Amino acid sequence: RTLHITENARFLHNSRMQNNEGNTMNNTMTSSVPDLVTVAPATQNDYAGWLPHWLAYQEFYKVSFPEEVTLTSWSRFFDEKEPVFCAVARMNGKVIGFVHYLYHRSTWAEKEFCYLEDLYVDPSVRGQHIGKQLIEFVQQQALARPCGRLYWHTHKDNTRGQRLYDWVANKSGAIEYIMPLK
Repeated sequence: RTLHITENARFLHNSRMQNNEGNTMNNTMTSSVPDLVTVAPATQNDYAGWLPHWLAYQEFYKVSFPEEVTLTSWSRFFDEKEPVFCAVARMNGKVIGFVHYLYHRSTWAEKEFCYLEDLYVDPSVRGQHIGKQLIEFVQQQALARPCGRLYWHTHKDNTRGQRLYDWVANKSGAIEYIMPLK
């Protein structure tokens, strides 16, 4: 399988990723460009680098999750029974962004769907295609699983994000509704 490489990017595949035969795949692709950006599954050691970005992401969306939600989410990323994952983008070893995604069944297909739930890139490095690299990482994970669809939502006011999304995907026309369950 060939990975699509963007400038100054390297993709390290999730060690939990498996091909159609159930064999673990460990593909690594590199570039020798300075300020190398890597995208790889988060490790337990990434918590301190991931947390400020997670909090900034919440601030952007004007939400605030209790610490228990954050800790539960973080632990799910490393639980083999959970279909929830986190990958981080690093530049020179420092976490500069993340993507959260999960797999779920659908009544619309035999294969699972992959939902890209959260995507964040530090404002100091935006405009360098790092968000695109994070999306492409999830795309490769979804293709390898294999999933029938990769999709995500964004807020109508997230115009910068929408420019990226319009570049890499198609709008479905769906409108989201949320019903509180409290």
